[in-house]
Amino acid sequence: MVKVTVNGICREYENGVTYEKLAQEHQAEYDHRIILAIANGKIKELHKTVDRDAAVTFQTLADRVGHDTYIRSAIMLLIKAISDIAGSPRAGKVSVEFSIGRGYYCIPRGELAEKVICADGEEDGQIEAGFVEQVRKRMWELVERRLPISKKAYPTDEAIEIFNAQGMEDKVRLFRYRRGSYINVYCLDGYYDYNYGYMVPDTGYLQYFDLIPYKAGLMLMLPDRSEPETLVPFEPREKLFHTLLRSNDWGEKMEIETVGDLNDKICEGDLAEMILVQEARQERRIAEIAGDIVRRGNVKFVMIAGPSSSGKTTFSHRLAIQLKTHGLIPHPIAVDDYFVDRDKTPLDEEGNYNFECLEAIDVEKFNQDMSDLLAGKRVEMPRFNFKTGLREYKGDYLQLGPEDILVIEGIHGLNDRLSHSLPLKSKYKIYISALTSLNVDDHNRIATTDSRLIRRMVRDARTRGASATHTLRMWSSVRRGEEENIFPFQESADAMFNSALIYELAVLKQFAEPLLYSVRKDQPEYFEAKRLLKFLEYFLGVSSENLPNNSIVREFVGGSCFRV
Repeated sequence: MVKVTVNGICREYENGVTYEKLAQEHQAEYDHRIILAIANGKIKELHKTVDRDAAVTFQTLADRVGHDTYIRSAIMLLIKAISDIAGSPRAGKVSVEFSIGRGYYCIPRGELAEKVICADGEEDGQIEAGFVEQVRKRMWELVERRLPISKKAYPTDEAIEIFNAQGMEDKVRLFRYRRGSYINVYCLDGYYDYNYGYMVPDTGYLQYFDLIPYKAGLMLMLPDRSEPETLVPFEPREKLFHTLLRSNDWGEKMEIETVGDLNDKICEGDLAEMILVQEARQERRIAEIAGDIVRRGNVKFVMIAGPSSSGKTTFSHRLAIQLKTHGLIPHPIAVDDYFVDRDKTPLDEEGNYNFECLEAIDVEKFNQDMSDLLAGKRVEMPRFNFKTGLREYKGDYLQLGPEDILVIEGIHGLNDRLSHSLPLKSKYKIYISALTSLNVDDHNRIATTDSRLIRRMVRDARTRGASATHTLRMWSSVRRGEEENIFPFQESADAMFNSALIYELAVLKQFAEPLLYSVRKDQPEYFEAKRLLKFLEYFLGVSSENLPNNSIVREFVGGSCFRV
């Protein structure tokens, strides 16, 4: 017998009782479906059995780890359904590319692509709607059968044989760099796959999804964890989609689409040249944006916005240099200097200062100053003192001439409510984010939020002495601010810039790992730190010595030629 304590109540069970049985007994106490268990501080999949006395809590669809588990399992369901329709995993190759809103864009590969993608005059073709409907129907058949998703640890050589037999060369390349002797392989009705993270116990848990044809692929629609039983309609974001697609195409040309590909390049000794090519590509894109600004002829305000750790500061400096090559005189303006005084800052639902809402900015003063500058007036510019929480004036005057242009960086830069009094023709809006095109393998994508989180952790430790625990603790609040204040406006941008560099996680690894190891087991952030450590294990680490001193990555690891 084992003693299990759930929500303060202790009961005895026969040895071998599953966490799924415990979850079923306590489901009524939770608002959402239970997905995982936490026993004695360790995450447990529900098919696992209790082998010792344990204090147990549960993770639901509304918890981050539980929600990620649901997404991962739904993707395996999709790939299994495609494999069944195509006849085998080798004939039904598909890759999970990136997310757009609540949708996950997946594209057929190889012979499957030749069968189901029609060349109808569009740039990338169009997937057959009938095929998508077949896949959706097969997914629901698998859900209704409540098929188990089992896990078994195989010796690495045996796991490689399994994936070789299924034609999954991407996983074979990944496992060449595996340090451990065993690999956890999941099986669903004869289909084998590797998944970076936990899975639900059976397909019956996967009740919330939709599948729609989109461009040359399928968009797997899944719920957000804020409303985990609700599917929102797909909202196309054409500018973001094409920015991501360009990055994917570039990765394909570089022959670096997965972590295994990147590790191969590192081992071949090609990293230095690859870094220079990547940096040159980014510089070319910055030059294109600068040229577009100049061609418009009447732009006075370049508005730059993007989520945390996108490299906005370095990008602004490099854009300013490109603008100077056209004879313009750029002046940096930080929207943060227009914060209202601290005692007037709105509070969030937890009673903390909400610096990320628009009401934290003195919008009217910002518009007055910008309008005066546009009219050719001489304006005294403010500086916000973050120590005193007050806006200050110290004789910093600015007056715009014919060649002067303002480069304005701030979270609300794309929101026209911030600059409501400025003529649209005088503004050029740029959205910047680190939209990584690299994936762990064809079925395990790397979330752009993970790349940005690792960037921020490394930078904050270096520049502010902040611990990884602190950065992880505040990340959910940062993400909430991005969802409310940045992402809704990204499609209004005149240009998008992807600041991700295909090699950067191999560089950031050496800086991030010691920080993550410092997170203690008794801290709530431990599970997230452990997840990121496991994620970084996939990468071979490389030195930062070959990075140019104007690289966006320098903003995070140090050594930049700019004041960042």
